[in-house]
Amino acid sequence: MSQPSTPAGFSPAVSLATDTVIHTDNAGLIEGDITIRRGAEEIPAYRAAPASGTQHPVILVVQEIFGVHEHIRDVARRLAKLGYLAIAPELYFRQGDPSKIASIDELREKIVSKVPDEQVLADLDATVTWAAANGGDVDRLGITGFCWGGRITWLYTAHQPRVKAAVAWYGKLVGPQSALQPRHPIDVAAQLKAPVLGLYGGQDAGIPLDTVEALRNALTAADSASRIHVYPEAPHAFYADYRPSFRKFEAEDGWLLLQGWFKEHGL
Repeated sequence: MSQPSTPAGFSPAVSLATDTVIHTDNAGLIEGDITIRRGAEEIPAYRAAPASGTQHPVILVVQEIFGVHEHIRDVARRLAKLGYLAIAPELYFRQGDPSKIASIDELREKIVSKVPDEQVLADLDATVTWAAANGGDVDRLGITGFCWGGRITWLYTAHQPRVKAAVAWYGKLVGPQSALQPRHPIDVAAQLKAPVLGLYGGQDAGIPLDTVEALRNALTAADSASRIHVYPEAPHAFYADYRPSFRKFEAEDGWLLLQGWFKEHGL
């Protein structure tokens, strides 16, 4: 991990823990905002990649509930430093701008509750198409996501056969089915197209351990190569260095597990 620095560009809906914020520089990278065409629409996104070479393996970075703010951009740069083309599309852009919303409850009500899973999966498909046309090797495609994006990571791995490996950080696993959210990770355990590494906190108040165990059992029943790792003392969002929930040991260990998982599966 890189060294801490002064925060900027974070969601106004969170309380910052400024003394632990990590900043990854852009030395040796090409990075910045892009747009991704999907039909008549243009999806805003952030991408980071090594400045030299081409045909880099591709990692989709799926935002937290707070959108593609500075933490997610930094994660993309961290991946780019490892040799990946990392792309984080703005998956709420039709519903609203999370950077304009100052509370998490308002964010859930005004934006997140209106985002259909089908739209998200199609936007990620469009992101893969963009990567293939812009120096990415989509035969080496991975995905990682955090919180809201952790759930999407499971769903996308069941949706997209080009995915080779995935890492889902503390994504919700169960829930009521609706028109916008017809399935949850527990429902797609037998349909995963690639192995998923799930990273969870034993003290996560929003993701009870019995739901984690239920998914583990479903994966075993499906003879899946996916795996779940639980950090017993970690809360939700333990990787989020800009929040009080950050746990340095678990975050660094999880990052090492992510790297090993992607390498093990050819990324």
